[in-house]
Amino acid sequence: MPLMDDEMKAVNDIAQQVLSFSRTALFMELRFMESALSRLRPRPYEGTIGTDTRCLYYDPAFILRTFQGVDADGVRIFETDREAENAITRSYLHTVLHCVFQHPYIGRDTRQDVWDLACDIAVEEMIRELDVRAIDVSMDYTQNQIIAALPGKVKYMTAEHIYQYFMEQGLSTQDVQSLQSLFLHDDHSMWYQPPGGGSGAGEGEGEGDLPQSSYRFMDAIGDGWEDDSVPLMDWQEARETWEQLSQQIHVDLETFSKQKGDRAGNMLQNLQELHRERYDYSAFLKKFAVTGEVMHIDEDSFDYNFYTYGLQLYGNIPLIEPLEYREEKRIREFVIAIDTSGSVQGKTVQAFIQKTYNILKQTENFHSKVNIHIIQCDADIQEDHKITCQEDFDAYIKEMKLHGFGGTDFRPVFEYVDTLIENKEFLDLRGLIYFTDGYGTFPAKMPRYKTAFVFLDDDYEIPEVPVWAIKLVLENKDIEAFEKD
Repeated sequence: MPLMDDEMKAVNDIAQQVLSFSRTALFMELRFMESALSRLRPRPYEGTIGTDTRCLYYDPAFILRTFQGVDADGVRIFETDREAENAITRSYLHTVLHCVFQHPYIGRDTRQDVWDLACDIAVEEMIRELDVRAIDVSMDYTQNQIIAALPGKVKYMTAEHIYQYFMEQGLSTQDVQSLQSLFLHDDHSMWYQPPGGGSGAGEGEGEGDLPQSSYRFMDAIGDGWEDDSVPLMDWQEARETWEQLSQQIHVDLETFSKQKGDRAGNMLQNLQELHRERYDYSAFLKKFAVTGEVMHIDEDSFDYNFYTYGLQLYGNIPLIEPLEYREEKRIREFVIAIDTSGSVQGKTVQAFIQKTYNILKQTENFHSKVNIHIIQCDADIQEDHKITCQEDFDAYIKEMKLHGFGGTDFRPVFEYVDTLIENKEFLDLRGLIYFTDGYGTFPAKMPRYKTAFVFLDDDYEIPEVPVWAIKLVLENKDIEAFEKD
C-alpha cells in the first residue's frame, strides 16, 4: 500500500537523520575527505543509493530498512545492530569515493557491467584498508578471497587495472553478475543515464525526467535536507569540481598517511595512479621537430591587393611575387634507441617502432630525405640501422630482428651518438628517444641534444632520470593501442 504524503515525509525525516549521522561519523574519522563528503546535493528517489556526481540519490525506505538491518522482505541481513548502522555509512563513503576517483566518467566503448564490478572492488579494497570503525561491516569469505587474490594479478588495485584484468579473463555476463552480488553497495545506473537528465555523468546536459515515484517524494518532502545549502552543479562544473577535490585529497592524504601509517596506503596509491601524468606520444614526438625548409607557396606572406594592383598597372607584372617556400617544423635528424636487455622485446618493440614510424611519416612531420638512426643496445651497441627515406623505413620494419638481451647500460648509446656527431653523420641532431623497461647507468653530463627516456611500465619501479632528460611512461595497453592505429 503506497505511503501517504505525511508518512513519506516522516520516513524521509528519519532517513535524513541517518544520512546526517553517517556523514558526521565520516567527518570525524576522515578529515581529509570533508569537502568531498559535503559536495553532493541530497535528493530522494526510488531505488537504493547512488550518484550522478552532482546529487546523492537515496531512497528513504531503503535507508531505514538497511539501518534496521533488514531487507525488503524483512529478513535480517546483518549479525549485529552496529553493522546495520555502519552499512549506510559505508555505502555513503563508497558512493563518494566513486566521484573522487572519477569512476562515473567512462569511455563509450567500456563494457559497463565489468566496469561497475571493477569500480566496486577497487573502492571496497580502499575502504577495507582504511580500517575505520564507523564503516566496519563483516565481509563474506568469498569476497575476502577475491580481494586478497587480486594484488598478485594486477599491478595496482585501481578500477582501470582491475577492469583490464577482468577483460583479459573474458568474464561472462553470468560471472560478472555473480561477483557483483558480493560487492554491490550502490546504484550505478545514473552514471549512464543520470536521473537528472542527459546521456551520462560525463556527457549529460540539461534536465530530464525522474521516475514518477521520485516526483512524489519531492512533492511530499522537498528536495534534500530541510536546510539544504549545497548548490546543484551542472555537468561540467561537477567534473571540474571532482578533479579539484581529488587533487586536494591527494595532497592531504600524503600527510594523513604519514600520521596513520599504512592505513591509507592503497588509497594514496590509487590517487597517485589517477593523477600520474599521461602523455600523448604523438604530440610528444612532434616536440622534437626541427625547422626545415619545405618547398611550399606561403600564401600568408604577401598582400593580394598589391599583387593585383601590379597586374592592373603593368599588365602581367605583379608588384610582389609570392614566396616559393616557407619554413615548417619537420623531423629531419633523429635517434631511436631500443633497449633489448629485458622485457622490451618482440611485439612490444615492433609496435613502438611502428607507432614512431607512423608519426614520422605524416606529411607535416616528415622530410622526403631524413637521417634517422635506429640503435639496438643492451650494455653495448648491437645494431645501428640508418633510415634515409620512407622506403628504408618500410624495409626495416618488415625485416627487423632484435639483437642483444644482455644487461642495461645507457652510456654506450650516448657515446656512440657523440661519435657520429663528431664524424659529421649528424649536422643538426635535435632528439633521441630511448625506449627501455628498467634501470641502467645514465651519462654523467647532459648531451647536446634533447633526450627522452620512454619507460615500459611492466610491474617494475620506474627509475628517476637525470634533470636534463624527459621521462615518459607507457603501459602495455598503450603499446597495444599502437598496434591498432
